[in-house]
Amino acid sequence: MERWMGKYSKPCYALLRIVAGILFACHGAQKLFGVLGGQGWGGDPMMLAAGVIEFAGGVLVAAGLWTGYAAFVASGQMAAAYFIAHAGRGFWPILNGGELAALYSFLFLYISTQGSGILALDSLIGRPRVSAKS
Repeated sequence: MERWMGKYSKPCYALLRIVAGILFACHGAQKLFGVLGGQGWGGDPMMLAAGVIEFAGGVLVAAGLWTGYAAFVASGQMAAAYFIAHAGRGFWPILNGGELAALYSFLFLYISTQGSGILALDSLIGRPRVSAKS
């Protein structure tokens, strides 16, 4: 499969980064603004912090601006969310409701190692597109 699809790895990575960033920003918008079925942050400082990291981090990752830093912070936030909200309900993420937090954590950890890639604002402002494959 790599023989056929390998030539599309850069556009596929860009698509993964953009879609993951947009979806993550939507979670932040739910917490901050009460849109998309959310209830807003309601005065809870941890929800405010989570909303800011999710919204701003998602926008930065999707836009390809300071992607490595934003993705690393988002990965840590999702790991913390997993252990704070889910791990106490059992070992398996599929059973404790934490599969999305675990998946986002590892996805953003991967993105933090790859950098912005193509279709990124970093390349427009002259920042190097840090990549493990550069």
